[in-house]
Amino acid sequence: MKKTTFLLLAALFVYSSNAIAQKINYGAKAGLNVSNLYGNNQDKNSLVTFHAGFFTQIEISEKLNIQPELLYSRQGADLNSLYKAKLDYISIPIQFKYNVLPKFFLQAGPQVSFLVSDKAVFYDDNIGTLDTDAKSVDFGFNTGIGLNLGAGIFTEARYNFGITTVAENPDIKNGVLQISLGYIF
Repeated sequence: MKKTTFLLLAALFVYSSNAIAQKINYGAKAGLNVSNLYGNNQDKNSLVTFHAGFFTQIEISEKLNIQPELLYSRQGADLNSLYKAKLDYISIPIQFKYNVLPKFFLQAGPQVSFLVSDKAVFYDDNIGTLDTDAKSVDFGFNTGIGLNLGAGIFTEARYNFGITTVAENPDIKNGVLQISLGYIF
């Protein structure tokens, strides 16, 4: 009896693991960041940089997926044409993707980012590079749209609204437009 119960439970576990595994996909993505720091009245220009990373796509239903990601993302701004604030983060967004049509999806979700490097690169060579005193953790919220192009390839555009301040003085937050090209393995 114990053997039969054990074999039945083992078979059920293997079957359920295979059923779940079919609803999980992995992928990679990379793309362009157009970032800025908003808040106070400082004159700022956008900084064009990049992001790249990996994701897992978990199917909840035919229309809804949860997509946790692990991204390397360079953000910041060009401040007063005096220096560029370059903030490098390891970002962990958790996107809720809703398939509106078979090829078109909407997405939204929270993001936490951990500061890896912060530099103020001055245009005046005599000053050089300094730390920006950015906070080590940044929280944001993403919204976006995307298009499945077929054969596992997709493109998406999302905007990250900074929730927490990057630095206290001046009181500024991240704002990042990300345009990505990705592949689901």
